[in-house]
Amino acid sequence: MKTILFTMLIAFGSLSLQAQKQCDTPDLKVGDVLKISGDTNTTFQHINFPKKNFIIKRGGIVDYKKLNNKEVEITGVQHKEGCISKIDVKLADGSKFFNAVSAVSINLKGALSTGEVTLK
Repeated sequence: MKTILFTMLIAFGSLSLQAQKQCDTPDLKVGDVLKISGDTNTTFQHINFPKKNFIIKRGGIVDYKKLNNKEVEITGVQHKEGCISKIDVKLADGSKFFNAVSAVSINLKGALSTGEVTLK
């Protein structure tokens, strides 16, 4: 009876062990360059731009087509559970997004999977 109980305890204990989670996002660091590859005039889902009215209030012009093939530089990296979840970026040429916003954040996993940004 003790051996059966001991065997069941070991079996349930081994089932509850979890392996380390594999990150499916690339290993990026501050200073790396990515490319925005949105080719439509619709809003981006995984790049967190401010709403249109905030950009207009700051004197900017909302034109998503001008962001096509623009290079962005990573200025900050946020980790969640050991993997990169969000990154903060600015335009590599030093200008502002829509002439109003200097930096935005990107949900890296979603943006890479939908093709909003690509690795350079």
